Amino acid sequence: MRPFPVTNSTLSPIHLASFVQEKYNLANATCSLLKTGINDSYLITNGEDKYVFRVYSLNWRTENEINEEIKLLNLLKENNIPVSYPLANIEGAYIQQLNAPEGIRYGVLFTFAKGEKLLNFSPELHYKAGEIMAAMHKVTLGLKLERVTYTPNVVLADSFEQIKRFLPPGNPEMDFMLSAQQYLLREFGKFDTAEIRQGAVHLDIWFDNMAIFNRAEITLFDFDFCGNGMLCYDIAYYILQLNSTEKDETECKLKTQAFLKGYESITLICDEEKRIIPMLGVSLYFFYLGIQCQRFDNWSNTFLNETYLKRFINLLVKKYFEKNGLG
Repeated sequence: MRPFPVTNSTLSPIHLASFVQEKYNLANATCSLLKTGINDSYLITNGEDKYVFRVYSLNWRTENEINEEIKLLNLLKENNIPVSYPLANIEGAYIQQLNAPEGIRYGVLFTFAKGEKLLNFSPELHYKAGEIMAAMHKVTLGLKLERVTYTPNVVLADSFEQIKRFLPPGNPEMDFMLSAQQYLLREFGKFDTAEIRQGAVHLDIWFDNMAIFNRAEITLFDFDFCGNGMLCYDIAYYILQLNSTEKDETECKLKTQAFLKGYESITLICDEEKRIIPMLGVSLYFFYLGIQCQRFDNWSNTFLNETYLKRFINLLVKKYFEKNGLG
């Protein structure tokens, strides 16, 4: 009997271990599944050394887009930005092709970001995160990747079309989202673009993509959403996530100030960038809600339903929108 076709498979860690042993000359490599999602991550252990092997979902990123991510990471590594960076196989190739049941998927081996993910951490570490982001932005200022450019249409319009598939019109949440979207699109048209720095952005720097070692060293990883846009997108997303995870308002302000102070110890944030940070934050709520809805067909999420979306919009999007006096 022929195997039934699949849309998204989980590759066998045992067989990936053999694959990595051969391709990277890691004779004692073992493999275990870390996380499935848009991409699947596997922990590779070879003696005392650790690595992460990322397997991209089918048709999620093109080979050229992955190459651009690799080029960015190598550039950051060369400039001493603490990132998890890609490793080439014994033939000098960074991207591996894996003949999965659903089709050819790509895989890349990355250095292991040592440390742990911390939901809440000290103002001193937020200051350090600000320093690292600013140092990264000094490298990526004016850099153009052959990847997505995060225009207002990509962030606000395309994402809204995805959300509409899961949340029917005619309810207060969708009315708010439509009103907020139109407001933000108008505001984007008023930005003083001459004052706003442009370049390559990470777009996903938050606690889940930062490894903290000995409560002192920070390593950034997961540049899967890197692309082109306003550098202050990264600042806005970091502050947005800080507001989401830090429930104590006094602590939130203290840590936000520490992060911004750390950033501006390396390079300044102009007044126009500071003004638009809350708007960019809400826009990124739109964007990532759209990503969740877009990927629903590929990786089923029992929490992504009308109830989940309503709670997310009311407790996060609308709350942050109103907190910053937008609209």
